[in-house]
Amino acid sequence: MAQGTSRRVRYAVVGAGNLAQVAILPAFQHAEENSELVAIISSDPEKRDVLQKKYGVEHVGGYDQFEQVLRESKADAVYIVLPNTLHRAFTERAARIGVHVLCEKPMATSVEDCEAMIRVTNENDVKLMVAYRLHFEEANLRAIELVRSGRLGDPLVFTGTLTQQVRQGDIRTREDVGGGALLDEGPYPINAARYLFRDEPREVFAFTAGGRDGRFHGVDASAFALMRFPNGRVAQFAISHEASAVSSYRLVGTEGDLQVRHGFGYGTDIEHVLTVGGETETRTFKNSDQFAPELVYFSKCVLEDRDPEPNGIEGLADVRVIVALQESARTNKPVKLAPFEKPKRPTLDQLIVKPAVEPPEPVNAPAPAEG
Repeated sequence: MAQGTSRRVRYAVVGAGNLAQVAILPAFQHAEENSELVAIISSDPEKRDVLQKKYGVEHVGGYDQFEQVLRESKADAVYIVLPNTLHRAFTERAARIGVHVLCEKPMATSVEDCEAMIRVTNENDVKLMVAYRLHFEEANLRAIELVRSGRLGDPLVFTGTLTQQVRQGDIRTREDVGGGALLDEGPYPINAARYLFRDEPREVFAFTAGGRDGRFHGVDASAFALMRFPNGRVAQFAISHEASAVSSYRLVGTEGDLQVRHGFGYGTDIEHVLTVGGETETRTFKNSDQFAPELVYFSKCVLEDRDPEPNGIEGLADVRVIVALQESARTNKPVKLAPFEKPKRPTLDQLIVKPAVEPPEPVNAPAPAEG
């Protein structure tokens, strides 16, 4: 492998679903300063053929050819964009042949899998980063700085809403691939509450709904949650795969409040509505490429031998909360969480702004949401 020997980190994108095709593969055009797409791995021969021609990559293959493709392409890193239940296995396979791992969230479907992913990457001396794109996005990083500046006073209440109408047959509706609202959408409000409060929840409560129609198979279609943080702070959120599309959160402090509209999404402008002392100001952050910054940042970490900020511990921190919320929903009782140390948190120093991309028409990969 060519780690640390080239200006550009060589990536294989593993999985060619909708997210990979409309956002991740196009992002390489804005990350060419230190990142290069050299391989695409997919189980779909038509996707492989079309995407190979579109992006001019020499190396493609199926999942059973994973190691072979990585070796032949001299890949330094993989970007794993697979169903949630496959994240651990492909992280382990990459790490064992010395390839760095950038993995989509949720990191995995269990605490045990997250811990195994951290362990195998450490043992094989490769980097592991979880793809928290909002850790590099300006509106969310400015929100963090507003809290840290003290303009809101002491932050007390976080409220988030993230909903969409998921189409029939999407993998998010299936238990066998790690679907469901908590695993798919839960990381966004959980992570936002954690980085705005800069702390970890100590107790959670949730109830879930299985769905109002036949779309959902053994998974939660909707979830409603409370998270108790130290110092009297509380976060609440509603997420759903069967509701009209909303993506926003609000943080209320002792001196003011901040609303962030479209705050969890990509492909759209994001808006701050800040109210302090009865005065309201609005700021719009223009649509930008949120995936190229992940690539640029992770490549810097690889080339400079630095541990990423949203590393495996960050992914584990969210998954342990999701697992506790799932337990609460099953038992209809609050669930306490042990203290958890998280030494690194996102800061404005991580801001990377890249121009928006025009999403291409995907091949055999419809959008997850209806309409």
